[in-house]
Amino acid sequence: MYTKKRIIFTSFVLIAILVSKISYAQTVEVNEDSFKCLTDMSAVRGFFVDNLNGDLQSTLDAAKSANGAVYPVGSVVQLVPTEVMVKREKGYNAVTKDWEFFELEVSEKGSEIKVRGAFEVVNKFAGNCFGCHIKAKPQWDMICEQDHGCDPITLPNGVVLSQDMIKGVQKADPRCVTAAQQQVHDALVQVAAN
Repeated sequence: MYTKKRIIFTSFVLIAILVSKISYAQTVEVNEDSFKCLTDMSAVRGFFVDNLNGDLQSTLDAAKSANGAVYPVGSVVQLVPTEVMVKREKGYNAVTKDWEFFELEVSEKGSEIKVRGAFEVVNKFAGNCFGCHIKAKPQWDMICEQDHGCDPITLPNGVVLSQDMIKGVQKADPRCVTAAQQQVHDALVQVAAN
C-alpha cells in the first residue's frame, strides 16, 4: 500500500513539473530590451519579424505562408520602428488572437515602451492598432498587408502611405547603426586602446 501511494505521489509530482515546464516554454516576457533595430530582424515582403522565444524559423514560415498561418508564441512583427505586435501565450487575449500591441519611442539608445496592450495602443499615424488589425482576414492571424483585408495606413490629413514612404520610415530607425558609423566607432575604439 505504501509503495502504491508513493508511486501515485511521484507520478503527480512529475506531471506537475512537466506541466509547469510546458507552460513556461509557451510564455514570453516582453520588455524594452525585446525590441531592436529593424535591420537586425528578418525582412519579409516589406515588414520585419523576429521571435523572442528563439523560434525564428516558425515565425518566418508563418510570415512567408501563401495561405496564411497562426504565428507561434514569441513572434515579433514590425512594419515601422515605433509599432510592434508580439504573439503572446495562448489565452493571453482571445479577442486579439493573443497578440499584444506596443507603441515605442525609439532613439539611438534603444526602445522605450510608451503604451502596450490590446485596445489602448494608437500609432503615430493616429490609428488604433487593434482597430486596423482586426480587419485582417482570419487566415492571416491579424497581420495586415495590402491584400489581407486591412485599411491602408492613412495619415490624419488623408494622405495614404505608399510603400516608398514606409521604406523611408524604416530606414530612419535611429536604433540602427550604419556601416559608416560602425567603422568610425571601431576606429575610435582602436585609437583609445593604443
